[in-house]
Amino acid sequence: MRRKIPSSSALMAFETAARHGSFARAADELSLTEGAISRQIARLEAFLGVTLFERIGNRVRLLPNGERYAAQVRGLLDRLERDSQYLMGQPSGSASLDIATIPTFAMRWLIPRLPRFQQRHPNITVHLAERMEPFVLAGSGFDAAIHFEHPAWTGMRTCSLLHEVLVPVCHPMLLEESGEAASLDTLPRLHRRQNPDAWQRYSRESGIALSNPAIGARYDLHSMLIEGALAGLGVALVPRLYVEAELAQGRLVAPWPEGKTIAKTFCLVLPAPIELSAAPVRAFAEWIMDEAQAMQGM
Repeated sequence: MRRKIPSSSALMAFETAARHGSFARAADELSLTEGAISRQIARLEAFLGVTLFERIGNRVRLLPNGERYAAQVRGLLDRLERDSQYLMGQPSGSASLDIATIPTFAMRWLIPRLPRFQQRHPNITVHLAERMEPFVLAGSGFDAAIHFEHPAWTGMRTCSLLHEVLVPVCHPMLLEESGEAASLDTLPRLHRRQNPDAWQRYSRESGIALSNPAIGARYDLHSMLIEGALAGLGVALVPRLYVEAELAQGRLVAPWPEGKTIAKTFCLVLPAPIELSAAPVRAFAEWIMDEAQAMQGM
């Protein structure tokens, strides 16, 4: 069945005119005449059966239907351009993957390990995008996602990767400056805004009394908390897997126990079982599961 879609020329003329609020400026951008822009938009309005612009003398103004349609068309054209650029920049005979992931996980764990994937599969390019919340994978444009286990992934294939175990960390100078009087309750504490009761739950689990668990600065991302701890701003309750390097180097210290029940599980989300996935997806899935298993065995 033939799709009922306007021509790309008409859509580009419309989006450009809508963005500039002018047929003349749209003509300049597209290297066309103003008459050509006017004819393209007239054809588009005839195709849709909807008037998109109000013509007032030599001026034009988008009508409400035109404003809504312009936003939709702009998004579609932007995505088409990005996808085209991806393909144009892809070497012949190679493949690419689009992976959605949590930003701090990408920066602190995944990206430092990606060179090993590239060594194993030099013909596969991995594109990463940030997604803080679960979403429907089918039709999203992503080949896979790395996220926390969540009921929203029901119906999709999930493979457990790593456990996010939180541990309090701080700069060693913070303890030295506080001297013998240093205790978790007397030190400044940093909070993740999306997990406001983490310190309270940690206090209850560890038995370390905190007179006011909620006091302290709040940040959006674990990566911000880690930087805050490195800057000596306070004690951050962060996933140990994000700070293994800093702890090994002595840039951060963790003299307090882990919060073993304050944990989540990272998982790989796939549209199909690993064995039925396309070869590039299967290669990535097998590699990241090997990496996760190696870390758990450390």
